[in-house]
Amino acid sequence: MDDSFSNDGQNKPASNIKRRDFLKYSIAAVGGAALLSSVPPGMRSMAWAAGSDKLETTKAKLGFIALTDAAPLFVADEKGFFKKHGMTDVEVLKQSSWGTTRDNLVLGSASNGIDGAHILTPMPYLISTGAMTANNIPTPMYILARLNLGGQCISVGQEYMDQKVGLDSAPFKTALEAKKASGKTVSAAMTFPGGTHDLWIRYWMAAGGIDPNSDIATIVVPPAQMVANMKVGSMDTFCVCEPWNEQLINQKIGYTALTTSELWHNHPEKAFGMRADWVDAHPNSTQALIMAVMEAQMYCEDPANREEVAKICSKRRWINAPFNDVVERMKGNFDYGTGRVVENSPHQMRYWKDNASYPYKSHDKWFLTEDIRWGYLPADLDMDAWVDKVNREDLWRAAATTLGVPAAQIPTSTSRGVETFFDGKTFDPENPQAYLDSLAIKAIRS
Repeated sequence: MDDSFSNDGQNKPASNIKRRDFLKYSIAAVGGAALLSSVPPGMRSMAWAAGSDKLETTKAKLGFIALTDAAPLFVADEKGFFKKHGMTDVEVLKQSSWGTTRDNLVLGSASNGIDGAHILTPMPYLISTGAMTANNIPTPMYILARLNLGGQCISVGQEYMDQKVGLDSAPFKTALEAKKASGKTVSAAMTFPGGTHDLWIRYWMAAGGIDPNSDIATIVVPPAQMVANMKVGSMDTFCVCEPWNEQLINQKIGYTALTTSELWHNHPEKAFGMRADWVDAHPNSTQALIMAVMEAQMYCEDPANREEVAKICSKRRWINAPFNDVVERMKGNFDYGTGRVVENSPHQMRYWKDNASYPYKSHDKWFLTEDIRWGYLPADLDMDAWVDKVNREDLWRAAATTLGVPAAQIPTSTSRGVETFFDGKTFDPENPQAYLDSLAIKAIRS
């Protein structure tokens, strides 16, 4: 596999591409900041559009899956943030599954697909490398922002209520073994191979001694179909975002074992990703999109707006779920369905707070490492090179500067440092191999 790409169809050193773009956006950011320093915040987007940085297009097609961590795209559309920044013809289009999202990104809007999406953070890498595309043909992509931290849950069926399964999956292993001994099959559902939900449920199970490759069948189910499939007994456990975990409880089909931020506090989750060729052809329009998403994230983060955001999410156009299935967890209140209730949970989803929007390169390295752990990517993958190609935190910084984001809210490093997980494991982005070596259950391929 050739680890370099450019978007004019020619192979060129990635470092040259990055240097060119870095200089262009650094100059734009510094110049824009100076120009806009005396302009009221509400007028900055108009000044951006009126200057030499004219938008190359006002159109973009962005996909989303019916989940509450897509709220920044819903809010950017409904509250006019895309239009505020000159992107007057943005279409935010529902996708039926993450596989459909991938396929439409590969097509691109020129072929009736999409230009970008609310997306599982590992997917731009799985698509860019060709690891999860038809015939393994790569489609280069960029990550432009993180959309949220945390906010996912692992749920189990009502049949395991007596076990009150929680953070420790070892008791769940015992229950699964008993079920298998009776001649029944057991399965765990996630939403896309190698995606975040897959990695969270695998980490949780493996930490308790459940081998997800041999002890339980791992199946792919689109988010909006999780509850219906649990109801008919298609799976014993699943990992997904809201509102589907809450809906499971409200329909008395199952309960929440844990929120994923209990596995790894404030873990990165979804990303705002776009085709690399679209970004390279529309640098100013890309900046406008990032700024619109940032403002929407700030809006979603404000506790005063959470109920309104829940109402927006519940609309037929977006998630199409009852408001009561959305609102409490959107506000940070978690009833696990077992008698455990946590108000204003420290593990609630973050859209802006705690640098939720900034795409740390160190976090992308963890996802690549886990995809190597489970055999989705080869062990000899050049992680640093791929992160430098796909992760465009430089564009995020340029947009943040132009938007007037306070310096204190712009990370000074591309690494959040050493990360610690609930089971005591640590991930040092400077030494991913040590992390891999510490894991007892894995399926690494050469």
